[in-house]
Amino acid sequence: MNRTIALVVLGLITLDFAALTVYALMEHGYVGLFAYQLATPAGWQVLADLVIVCLLAMAWMIADARRSGRTVWPYLLLTVFGGSFGPLLYLLVGLLDSRPDARPVLG
Repeated sequence: MNRTIALVVLGLITLDFAALTVYALMEHGYVGLFAYQLATPAGWQVLADLVIVCLLAMAWMIADARRSGRTVWPYLLLTVFGGSFGPLLYLLVGLLDSRPDARPVLG
């Protein structure tokens, strides 16, 4: 994928997701987001899915950071406390980095 297109797409996804997150936080609060998911078995499944995907993303970020020499711990913390924002920002910052070896391996 062209680097510019990837930046635009990731940027739009991140901004749209941030707007949705702000709206949900304003309506329910941080704890309310989890309380809503824990109310039903369907919510448990969605929460479990999010945890699994975030753990997979964190494993990928660690491997990619070792390969490229990037610092990964801020993105890991952001993933633990902010979900998808960690991997999204890891990808965006990597694509914005001018060093080719620091760019994330997407495939």
